Amino acid sequence: MSFIRLITCVAGVYAMFLLWAIAQERLSVPFERIDGTGSDKFKSPLIMGNFQSALSSLSALAYILLRRKKSETLAESVGLVHKEAVVSKAQTNGSAKQNGSTSSPSRTHHKKASHEDPKVRYSAKALLLRYFQCSVWITCAAPFGFAALSYISYPAMVLGKSCKLVPVMIMNVLLYRRKFAPHKYLVVGMVTTGITIFMYLGDQKKGKVSAGNSNTTPYANLIGITYLLINLALDGAINSTQDEIFSRHKVTGQQMMLWINVFCTAISTVLAVLPLPHIPVIHPSPSGQTELGGFLAFAQTHPSIWVPLAQFAFTGALGQLFIFETLQHFGSLTLVTITLTRKLFTMLLSVIVYKHKLTAGQWFGAAVVFAGISVEAFVKRKEVHAKRVIQEKEKARLKQL
Repeated sequence: MSFIRLITCVAGVYAMFLLWAIAQERLSVPFERIDGTGSDKFKSPLIMGNFQSALSSLSALAYILLRRKKSETLAESVGLVHKEAVVSKAQTNGSAKQNGSTSSPSRTHHKKASHEDPKVRYSAKALLLRYFQCSVWITCAAPFGFAALSYISYPAMVLGKSCKLVPVMIMNVLLYRRKFAPHKYLVVGMVTTGITIFMYLGDQKKGKVSAGNSNTTPYANLIGITYLLINLALDGAINSTQDEIFSRHKVTGQQMMLWINVFCTAISTVLAVLPLPHIPVIHPSPSGQTELGGFLAFAQTHPSIWVPLAQFAFTGALGQLFIFETLQHFGSLTLVTITLTRKLFTMLLSVIVYKHKLTAGQWFGAAVVFAGISVEAFVKRKEVHAKRVIQEKEKARLKQL
């Protein structure tokens, strides 16, 4: 059953996010004006995120309600109340009544209280704060990823995102003191080496960047890489925090998807309707103009934006269902491994669809990156096989008893 779930998750992530990637790259290049007088770039990353997060929250809610058990309350279904916490509270109250007292727990109990205590572990307030934390990071991360496409090519962006293993591991170690197997550091080293080769062995003479972009300054690559690194650092913090939520609060992937996207929608909506000053990347619109107003004006003169925008939101929403299912059952490193292999096909698809040209050195760098990913996949497979053998031996031993 676990293997079938993994295959389903992989297929879903691949299908949805290959289509999502095509839409994202299309949104990063200029759109023709309706009067045919020229073309302009779409500069509303918060609106992109808002469309996707709103549709994603609706998708998650629909999934939760369809699979909801009759005995569950709505609060339990969306993960704000956990049955284990309810049972623990009932047992505590019952014990107090039997002892003829309803006084507060002893000092010893207070000293031992930790996140292992169901009343603390399933605290709705603590859980919602974690969701909000992830949502703030996601809202900030997405514009940096989109802005990077104005300075570097989409294949470079895809391969750069393949370095996600690095920030995920670093943030897990720094924020939550987790440890990893030695081979994972080898994988990180290979991925980092490969992306470095890719970035520095490109065709610098032609000064090419993403199709349709005009940022050919000598510092274009440096700016693009800086934006990408910020995006990766935030991604690492997001993934490590999601792991912590799963291990501490025992929620499902769809419950996490629902609340994170609800908060993302709320945050991006507030930012989109406020007349903010010009903020590079986050609010690239002119000072005092709302991003929503700028988007509506752009859509009127560039109606061709609706199709890729709808494709971006729809495939992103469905893809997230598979993403959070993978996160819940297999963890962030397994998810990153799946998304990295998907990025290989995304990069190849981008090269074919948008006619990017890669040098021999760049192909070599890409090969090093995906060789590192193959090491991770090979070791993971051996670990799963060894675990299965141990389980089968344990079953056989229990039968003999």
